[in-house]
Amino acid sequence: CQHGSWHARHRPGKHDECPKTCAKPLTASRYFAALDSSVGDLRQRAQRLIDRVNESRKEDHSVLSGFRDSLLLKVSDLAEQLEERLFQLYSLHNEQIQQRLHELAEVMERVRQAEDELQHVCRTVEAAYKDLCLQPEA
Repeated sequence: CQHGSWHARHRPGKHDECPKTCAKPLTASRYFAALDSSVGDLRQRAQRLIDRVNESRKEDHSVLSGFRDSLLLKVSDLAEQLEERLFQLYSLHNEQIQQRLHELAEVMERVRQAEDELQHVCRTVEAAYKDLCLQPEA
């Protein structure tokens, strides 16, 4: 002990009761044992940190998987709703198209009838013109 004079005055040969400022001489084996203990403690602390990081990553992965599954369900539901809405719109448009086609068919029939009447009028005018041209003047 570096405070040998203190020991000589108070309790010679009693290094165990040395004041706190006095350290026991460390032998090489005690030094390496302390060093191994410190390194071992550091390894354990590092391993605990790594374990916590890995556990946190597992939890993050679990949360992300749950979020992905939830998101997929919502996107799938939205896609189904969109598809249903599109089919409703297609149905409505088909009804409107059918109605317009029916109206067009009616208009075309009236045009055909008007064309037939016009041809009849033309033939009648043509016949009347021929009759007027063939009659001698009085």
